[in-house]
Amino acid sequence: MIRARNPKTDDKEIFRLIQAELIPMSHTAHPLDAQTIRDLPVRFRRGVTYVAAEGKTSKPYGFIRFEITGEILYLDMLVVHPDHRNRQWGRKLLLAAEAYGSTHNCRASRLFVDDINTRAKNLYSRLGYQAIQYYPELRCYEMIKPLASSSYPYY
Repeated sequence: MIRARNPKTDDKEIFRLIQAELIPMSHTAHPLDAQTIRDLPVRFRRGVTYVAAEGKTSKPYGFIRFEITGEILYLDMLVVHPDHRNRQWGRKLLLAAEAYGSTHNCRASRLFVDDINTRAKNLYSRLGYQAIQYYPELRCYEMIKPLASSSYPYY
């Protein structure tokens, strides 16, 4: 099931997933960077987080964090535990975030993906995201997708 994040029951596993799965892909963060880890609770108080889990109180095996800025849905983090990949959870989380954005009048969805994360880049491309810029200093791509039938000039 896809459900809203419950900080008390979900954050420990979400933060573990970030350390184990996301930070190692990042050129700008290190798994032992204490400041990055300390900043996570503040970051999660902004925006919205959905989790993929067996039930309402089950430990999450994936999550997506996003926020809205103007008419843009900004996808900040998406991760699915390796044991639960290839079961469409990343796709379901992404589509749930996009649905949230559409109901909140977002015209486009935007994200950044690390260049070594080819699995994520391929998922985003299959779901309609286009790379519009590469940032060599960050080693990541900026990707964007119009939401609904928007013809929003997002470049």
